[in-house]
Amino acid sequence: MGELIRSFIAVDIEKELLEGFRRLQGQIASSGADLRLVHLENLHLTLRFLGEIPRPKIEVLVSGLEKLEFKPFNARFEGVGAFPSLSRPRVVWVGVSQGAEEFKELAGKVEKIVAEAGIPRDPKGFTPHLTLARVKSRRNLPSLSKVLHELSKVEVGVMKVSAVRLKRSLLTPKGPIYSNLYEVKAVE
Repeated sequence: MGELIRSFIAVDIEKELLEGFRRLQGQIASSGADLRLVHLENLHLTLRFLGEIPRPKIEVLVSGLEKLEFKPFNARFEGVGAFPSLSRPRVVWVGVSQGAEEFKELAGKVEKIVAEAGIPRDPKGFTPHLTLARVKSRRNLPSLSKVLHELSKVEVGVMKVSAVRLKRSLLTPKGPIYSNLYEVKAVE
């Protein structure tokens, strides 16, 4: 079968916003809940998770991404939420207010490229969000829910989305290590 590469297509977060996300993670962690926080350098907005795919498919994806065109746009990160719900959080995320439509359009273009590479559609569809933490157990969930409710309107900041990256995710005991396989720049 050959080597399988765990990969995804995403927008990385500008360094200027990381401090705001770090503070937010601190507030969430102060709940005492059993969380695995996403490392700041790994923060990104996933347009499409691909999973384990063979190298030839990566090459097909790259040739598809070469044709991807999008204009730069501003994204405002605002409001903490959780999947499946605030009262039963498994994944804690920050939403997108301004730029959500542009993200959806971009994800739609990426989905077409992914489909052309013969990768099945994502049944969950796309909701623009940035994962901050994963909940590992039920410890202090009421306290976590309370904090999440308090942060439901918090604003982190605005950044310009000007690149999309195909990224590799190498799973290690310390957490995933991401590297860039290909980058598409926005067309001004």
